[in-house]
Amino acid sequence: MPKTTQLRTYTVRDGLLDEWVERWRGEIVPLRLELGFTIGGAWVDRERNQFVWLISYDGPEAFAERNALYWSSPEREAMGLNPDDYLVRTEERTVESAY
Repeated sequence: MPKTTQLRTYTVRDGLLDEWVERWRGEIVPLRLELGFTIGGAWVDRERNQFVWLISYDGPEAFAERNALYWSSPEREAMGLNPDDYLVRTEERTVESAY
């Protein structure tokens, strides 16, 4: 399968941006990496209360299949992390490199 990259923008609930970043970095990133994803970077836009990041997958399965594996994994379930507790809005765009 060709490499797929998504640009994800999350609008975070007021007062939870730093907590979200801490949990993302400490819990989500390690599992994503373990499952073969790569993280191209992550940024905080405090003015808009947003968290923006790049996630890619370049493996034998389609991005959607690997993403489904992430969400159904026992490790993900054990996090006890419900995105709805933190995120007001999510936007995911598939992008390709132009540079």
